Amino acid sequence: MTRTFTIKEGQEPAKEQLEEVKAAMKRGVQFDEDCPELSPAMYKAFQCATVQRNRRKKNA
Repeated sequence: MTRTFTIKEGQEPAKEQLEEVKAAMKRGVQFDEDCPELSPAMYKAFQCATVQRNRRKKNA
């Protein structure tokens, strides 16, 4: 389950929000049929695409 918090500039997160984020950091990633773990080849392709995207952002 994904949970989203919107914190505006200058606003401090609530103590409960911080605790929930810390607890989520301790849990591992859970892969399923909708989001399978990437193979080494797919991971490399994703990494290359990310580098190219970031390169275009810097030039824009």
